[in-house]
Amino acid sequence: MSEIPEQLSYTAEHEWIAHGDAATVGITAFAVEELGDIVFVELPGVGDMVTAGTPCGEIESTKAVSEIYAPMTGEIVEVNDALETAPETIGDDPYGDGWLFKLKTDDGEYVLLDADGYRSLVES
Repeated sequence: MSEIPEQLSYTAEHEWIAHGDAATVGITAFAVEELGDIVFVELPGVGDMVTAGTPCGEIESTKAVSEIYAPMTGEIVEVNDALETAPETIGDDPYGDGWLFKLKTDDGEYVLLDADGYRSLVES
């Protein structure tokens, strides 16, 4: 079973969210395992407005191209530029250096899963 840190929130599309002044977003270890070797990532730009549940980027692996979905509505305030030249970092450290972007939310209500909810989703 993939690592599922307890302190994070999750989406059914396999993104994780670390809450703070800006929400840090990445993809889960489960998603990384499903994708295989990650070779390219396309992230939203700083200043872009994103809408919860809609695609805002792509991750390309040796197996497939998958969309990255915005977990919440808000503005992109930072992106992980290091992934442009080292996209494999996502696979090497999905909950650390492999984060994707930071999002300043509009404080709306969002349906996110806790670790137990996400664990149930991927085990089914």
